[in-house]
Amino acid sequence: MQYLMLNIEKPVEYISGGRFITEVPWSHSKRIIDSFEIIIGINEILYIEQDSTKYEVKPGQTLILFPHHLHQGYKICNKHVSFYWFHFLCPDTMIRDQMTNEEVIKIRTDPLIRGTVKDISIPKFATPSAIQRINILSNQLLHVDNSHYYTRLSMDYLLTSLLIELSEQTISQSVLPNKDSESDFNINRIMEWTRINSHSGITVADVAAKFSYHKDYLSRFFKQKTGKTLQEYIHSLKISKAKDLLTGTHMSIKAISNQVGIMDEKYFMRLFKKHEKMTPSQYRKAYSKIHFNSR
Repeated sequence: MQYLMLNIEKPVEYISGGRFITEVPWSHSKRIIDSFEIIIGINEILYIEQDSTKYEVKPGQTLILFPHHLHQGYKICNKHVSFYWFHFLCPDTMIRDQMTNEEVIKIRTDPLIRGTVKDISIPKFATPSAIQRINILSNQLLHVDNSHYYTRLSMDYLLTSLLIELSEQTISQSVLPNKDSESDFNINRIMEWTRINSHSGITVADVAAKFSYHKDYLSRFFKQKTGKTLQEYIHSLKISKAKDLLTGTHMSIKAISNQVGIMDEKYFMRLFKKHEKMTPSQYRKAYSKIHFNSR
């Protein structure tokens, strides 16, 4: 696993960005660019290779493409493939092949180091643990980019924040388990299974049955480990997916409600307003200034 190390005493320089979406089968063009590019999978699988290494970027995964390296599609993607893409420059970078567990533990546990870190490490190819936070930052960045703020530094700082979030999630996942972390391992498995299945109408009882827990015990255990109930976590996943659909498609509110596993449209609207302090229609209007491309 390669890591890109960036010095962020100053923000990275944002070049351009957008959300790619297509309605027909498609393959990425062959090219060499002079900037870094981060790709964040949203829907279907992006088949792309760099320097003969093939990647399948699935929804919820990220890939860093390096400048002055050849990249291209190696297989036709299904229609409806979609992903965020951001080009950026950073003059002070380094590529390394690994991060040691000792480094990660020191960063996580030494308050003096945590207060002075100026370099972040981002995996070339990753599956972040909380992709919804990455998606929220991506939406905000694209909205600001297309709102014509009087200073472009706003995009530099927003993209830097996105990269910091990705680095933070990577470090959080990198600490090796020890004999006391079995419960943490279990909660991570529960969270990941729930994330994958959250749009199919699952309930707390379904999750409890999957992992052979009593639902009341699982709810207490989940809140103790994460600070939120399992039901709140399921709802947050549904709302996160709904926000992607609101800004990335022309689907009706009812269709989006069904898509995220909530058959009662009115309940969905109440739940969305509780989480976002605005209705789905207001959210769609607020984040309408996002650049889309299909080439």
